[in-house]
Amino acid sequence: MTLLIERSGALASLQDGGRFGVRHIGVTQGGAADWVSHAWANWLLGNPLQATTVEITLGNLTLLAEADGCLALSGADLAATVEEQPIAAGRSFTIRKGQRLRFGTPLRGVRAYLAAPGGFAAPLLLRSCATVRREQLGGLHGDGQPLTEGDRLTYSGGSARARELCPEQNPPLFTDTPLEVVLGAQIGDFSGQSLFDVFNRPWTVDQRADRMGVRLLGPVLRSSRLSMISEGVPLGAIQVPPDGQPIVLLNDRQTIGGYPRLGALTPLAVARLAQCQPGTEVHLKPIALQAAQREQRRLLAQWL
Repeated sequence: MTLLIERSGALASLQDGGRFGVRHIGVTQGGAADWVSHAWANWLLGNPLQATTVEITLGNLTLLAEADGCLALSGADLAATVEEQPIAAGRSFTIRKGQRLRFGTPLRGVRAYLAAPGGFAAPLLLRSCATVRREQLGGLHGDGQPLTEGDRLTYSGGSARARELCPEQNPPLFTDTPLEVVLGAQIGDFSGQSLFDVFNRPWTVDQRADRMGVRLLGPVLRSSRLSMISEGVPLGAIQVPPDGQPIVLLNDRQTIGGYPRLGALTPLAVARLAQCQPGTEVHLKPIALQAAQREQRRLLAQWL
């Protein structure tokens, strides 16, 4: 089964669960920025949750079906249609040979995930096909490049386990709920006023936001630590550079960083932030590590 890409911007890429066990050699994890929507798209077709999907950022993608098939869509509402018929996110659907699947401009969220039975085919590099453009690694051709016009996406065929809709307990990614933060080792280096502002003032998602990180605009944060030795940074780490405006590190982040950190967003908060358009107002909320771990286990259990 194949899908021909007839139109694509620079922001559609193949992503899977990520590339792990290689940060010690300077290779970042990559993978789906909104890992929750990625998993739901695969769940709808009975795929392994880490199977390869197309991450579609901000729309501007047209696919031509070269055979009949069943696909699934989750995540952002990018005004998807099949032959002008709307396709809602969070469901599976059939597409016939010769029909076109189009994604327009965002109506809600930023990233949508398109899944196919068995996952899309791509070469594995360091046990993953996750596209990381900065490292020129992964993707359809293994060179880290995004999908482009003329590319063909292949997958294994039909699915006997397709589910029509995601269940109602699908985590609410598009809400005003504060983004939860597990506090980090340098939290005591920030001034009392800064710590008050972090969790009691609104933050705005900056235009400078991509798969490496998201800059938040708001009150200026001050730390007594003027310099530090670079250390490993996890997904969701909140670094504060000298200008006092925090940067939340995402999937394509560098593997080490030398700025003081407030802590790190929980995995669910990372997925929610990955769906925020520039200009979105967000709030941060501290959470204990044990509580964050319980929430993560509860979230993963819904796919068992």
